[in-house]
Amino acid sequence: MQSKKERYKNTLLNLAQSGKFIPGIYNYCDRWCERCAFTSRCMNYAMDEKEFDTPESKDIHNKVFWDKLHGIFQVTLEMVKEKAGELCIDLNAIDCDTFTKQEEKIHKIIEDQPYAKASFAYAEAVNKWFDSNKKLLESKGEELMSLAQAEIPGIRPDKDAVKIQDCLEIVRWYQHQIYVKLCRAASGMIRGELENNEYSPDDANGSAKVAIIGIERSIAAWGGLLNEFADKEKQILELLVSLKKLLKQVDAAFPDARAFVRPGFDTLGKRQ
Repeated sequence: MQSKKERYKNTLLNLAQSGKFIPGIYNYCDRWCERCAFTSRCMNYAMDEKEFDTPESKDIHNKVFWDKLHGIFQVTLEMVKEKAGELCIDLNAIDCDTFTKQEEKIHKIIEDQPYAKASFAYAEAVNKWFDSNKKLLESKGEELMSLAQAEIPGIRPDKDAVKIQDCLEIVRWYQHQIYVKLCRAASGMIRGELENNEYSPDDANGSAKVAIIGIERSIAAWGGLLNEFADKEKQILELLVSLKKLLKQVDAAFPDARAFVRPGFDTLGKRQ
């Protein structure tokens, strides 16, 4: 009988060798699987579906979830060690203190980037907007429900409700992800400069492109909310201005990001 580790490892290997998946497609996506057209071609999604296949395993407050995740991490680490051995890389020779200091230095440089500061400030501003407009959103929901119950000819409050919900979900989804993706984009570039390595900009450009997509979709979503909440024009316009300034900063810092071709999304005629 296979142990959990063996089962996890065999699952990973079988999925990787199946030929069904687009290599690396999960590296440059926005993690919004529910809205993705490529879940059937994504190994990460397949692994999640196979291993996290019960309500308990999908609940981050449940021990089953963490046991599953721990098992996957262990197997992944073992496979990394095996690969390092094949390449004659001694992982034990790494100076942990030096590595930690280097990581702290890189993290500080990333935080000081103008686009990192701007995207972090935007995420905080979004929180403030939602906190200060809870009653507004609740009253809007009640208003649309009343209109739906009234069944007034020619009025479709259900469409307005769907549009508002969609805009809110988009704003929330990308709120923090923009910052995270920009930090990842900065990371590779900074490592190359600090370590005097030949820097490959592909990962930075790919991550920056995902951030750009998130920014542009957020701009569109705030535009939709502006149409529905005209009395909050000043607040929403401030958020839109901050996003447009951020977009200019990202385009300047990563001028080749828009041209980056993401596996699957930009090669098969469908974009995420």
